[in-house]
Amino acid sequence: MYKAIMGAACLLAIPALARCGDKNIHQKPNIVFMMCDDLGYGEISALNVNPHKGKIQTPHVDRLVSEGMTFSDAHTGSAVCTPTRYGLLTGRYAWRTKLQRGVVQGHAPCLISEQTLTIAEMIREEGYNTGIVGKWHLNFIYADPSTGEKLEENYKFAPPVNTLIKDGPTDHGFDYYYGYHHSRDMQTVCENNRVIAHKPPITMLPGIEAKSVAFIKRHAEAAASEKPFFLYVALSSPHAPVVPTEDWQGRSGLNGHADFVMQTDHTVGQIVRAIDDAGLADNTLIVFTSDNGTSGPTSNKEELEEMGHYPSWILRGSKADIWDGGHRVPFIVRWPGITEAGSQSPVLICHTDFMPTVADIVGFSLPDDAAVDGFSYKEALFGRNLKKERPAVVHHSASGKFAIRNGKWKLVLCPGSGGWTDPKDEKAKELGLPDIQLYDMKTDIEEQHNLQAKHTEMVRKLVAILKEIVADGRSTPGRKLKNDIENIDIWKGITPIGNEIFR
Repeated sequence: MYKAIMGAACLLAIPALARCGDKNIHQKPNIVFMMCDDLGYGEISALNVNPHKGKIQTPHVDRLVSEGMTFSDAHTGSAVCTPTRYGLLTGRYAWRTKLQRGVVQGHAPCLISEQTLTIAEMIREEGYNTGIVGKWHLNFIYADPSTGEKLEENYKFAPPVNTLIKDGPTDHGFDYYYGYHHSRDMQTVCENNRVIAHKPPITMLPGIEAKSVAFIKRHAEAAASEKPFFLYVALSSPHAPVVPTEDWQGRSGLNGHADFVMQTDHTVGQIVRAIDDAGLADNTLIVFTSDNGTSGPTSNKEELEEMGHYPSWILRGSKADIWDGGHRVPFIVRWPGITEAGSQSPVLICHTDFMPTVADIVGFSLPDDAAVDGFSYKEALFGRNLKKERPAVVHHSASGKFAIRNGKWKLVLCPGSGGWTDPKDEKAKELGLPDIQLYDMKTDIEEQHNLQAKHTEMVRKLVAILKEIVADGRSTPGRKLKNDIENIDIWKGITPIGNEIFR
């Protein structure tokens, strides 16, 4: 396995303290990464301002905003769940795998190959205890505990208690796992490599809260507390099924989705409180973010907007879309003594950047073929300017449509949303809209003014950069690598640039 290959190399690693040389870092920090499911940029009240377009109260995340650093231009690797999670854990875009659109459905080998280094494997090599609580959604296999043979998929019946989990979180670097695979399978509760119970979905978010708090307390109190920990909290909310518990139903005065957002905020608060009460705050790096924008259908987005709450803030689109409402997300970092309280960073980042950033913090030397689409933003956490602006970020929609962001320019290779928001691509074609879109994100964050006809050279430049990123198998400098599949199609039904002048 990859981690076995890396073992000898890691013996040569220089301790983080000696390497880092940064004041206020006395030891490797604990790391808690909390990622919501389907929470848009405008769902956090402290971010949904100027102009004010929010009605949901989120006091606990607002507190993180006041105590930490907010990245205002942070993006997920995709506008839907699975590919974002893949990118977070590997530092690699998921479209380099066989998954070219949509999400995985479970009952299959993990999308993360055995050869691909994960952040959990990496940080475990640095002496960390690792845990994931919540949603996995990267595939694993349910197997008969007696024979080890794969159980066939059947959504009428949940896999029995004691069913084995193969090729899951504990096979990819996590010492501990509690949670579920994806929302349609939420009643199947897993712990480590077994199915342990069948519970109603309404119990999952409270379970995630309880298990996360227990993980933190266990590592604070036990002898193992001498080792730092990495906890990935993959929250189940506010994704469908929208199931706020009785205590939270009706709290928002808006709708069930808004109630669920408030309960999510409360859960975040309890996890942060556990860190603070355990005396771990000063040496714990906390990240709060989401896997993509808000789901329009399950949030009743139009209804919320009529009541004055805009889940995407002023951003165009929502979950599944190639526009920024699909993939620009809250990203808040609290690291006392390092991140300035109440500060904001305009640095362009992607979830694929988290793995190399952590590697930079703990002093891990990434091999050439690891985290190939990630760039460290550690210097930004210290309030310093990055030595070099992050190169282009590649965006991907639910239907597999591509976009690329480079500096202020964003090129979209489809005529519509690329997802669920109108106009969808087919409708956009019927309306005679251009096959491509180009936006100046510095002056037009709402993506209302398509400049492709005025800046044809910029269009060609961005297409060339995108094609190079795809062909090289990486975004980072280094030797050319192979993608998991050949012939990745960046055009998806539109005319390739170079064959036709722009409409």
